[in-house]
Amino acid sequence: MALLLFVCICLVLMLGYPVAFTLAGVALMFAGVGTLIGEFNPLLLKALPSRLYGVLNNPILIAVPLFVFMGTVLEKSRIAEQLLTSMADLFGRLRGGLIFSVFFVGMLLAASTGIVGATVVTMGLMSLPALINRGYSPSFSAGAICATGTLGQIIPPSIALILLGDVLSNAYQQAQLSMGIFSPKSVSVGDLFAGALIPGVVLVLLYCGYTLVLIWRRPGQFPPGNDAEKFDNGFWLRTIAALLPPLALILLVLGSILMGIATPTEAASVGGTGALLIALLKRQLSFQGLKEVMLSTVKVTSMVFMILIGASIFSLVFRGLGGEALIHQLFSNMPGGALGAMLLVMTVIFLLGFILDFIEITFVVVPLVAPILLAMGLDPVWLGIMIAVNLQTSFLTPPFGFALFYLRGVAGELVTSGQIYKGVVPFVIIQLLLMVLLSFWPELATWLPQQIYG
Repeated sequence: MALLLFVCICLVLMLGYPVAFTLAGVALMFAGVGTLIGEFNPLLLKALPSRLYGVLNNPILIAVPLFVFMGTVLEKSRIAEQLLTSMADLFGRLRGGLIFSVFFVGMLLAASTGIVGATVVTMGLMSLPALINRGYSPSFSAGAICATGTLGQIIPPSIALILLGDVLSNAYQQAQLSMGIFSPKSVSVGDLFAGALIPGVVLVLLYCGYTLVLIWRRPGQFPPGNDAEKFDNGFWLRTIAALLPPLALILLVLGSILMGIATPTEAASVGGTGALLIALLKRQLSFQGLKEVMLSTVKVTSMVFMILIGASIFSLVFRGLGGEALIHQLFSNMPGGALGAMLLVMTVIFLLGFILDFIEITFVVVPLVAPILLAMGLDPVWLGIMIAVNLQTSFLTPPFGFALFYLRGVAGELVTSGQIYKGVVPFVIIQLLLMVLLSFWPELATWLPQQIYG
């Protein structure tokens, strides 16, 4: 019944029903049927109120609406658009300079927004027409924008890493208790942020390296630089005014977390307040704009917490039907031990990324498999980064990747679906390469947290 519950939820989701209510509704239906046939103990449902109270009372998750607010302010106030224009002027003398500015601005926007759809849509509206009008290849432009939009999964401060950090912390303690360790160690959101820094930077450098190779081999696809741009005092003042505030804000937020000065929730409040002050000082956020920012923040936050509530109900019923024991037995009998189990989990998460968003996968799948993988000796920080990169790759892979649908929705007639699919393939290969590097050198993810936190 546990496997049937999981399959039924996937089928109902593919029919287009809301995720949160599908998780809760189907799980409760199975609980009712299981009670009637003696396969489920209804007394387990008495634990539901305390579980939901624990979800809504979790201090780490307060960071979610604050980071969403921060990213939405930067997006709605056109600060990101100014940043893109300034970076395009800065790289204007280089062949293909606009692409590098897209990578840089997209990285900052993805880190501050943390939501794949918002980043891809924003970058698509801002940069896709400019790239094509200047003569860049439509397929490469579309691929670069989609790949940049998914960076929010791995580059901190990221909502995906905050949610993963909370789930992995509980899973790590559960794994240690199952191993007889009654004074368990913990893993924090700060650990994941530190672990994601080097892989995130490596990924952006791989994007830039691939672009440089293309410019060297096919210079005709990249328009020459603009030598007419004058780097006078006025230019540098405009560039600094556009670049310094958002960059300083993100460094302040991330630095305060990594240095242990502030918790993720406290840093997120600084980020939200700082983004609002920047927008107001630049006079780029009207009252109506602020209203739209707050409404968007409430919608995203409500979605996150409703999914979390639905996932809590699902996991309770899934465990009550013996699903956790079934997964443990499956992993224990898997050939290859921890490596075989890890490959299976990564494959399942990759495929689920075609139909579920990272929030659902984080709250539904990770709590079921992470305790078992961590009990096999895997490092929690490395596991979290691998999951984040895996989801990022899934959202980019044709023909079902979410990022492709988001860009298709705003691209209009500028590019075709075939051009988008063709453009993202090299970036998918680059992200798979990063996963291979992480597999052979886990220190890429684990070294920095060990240096910072010991």
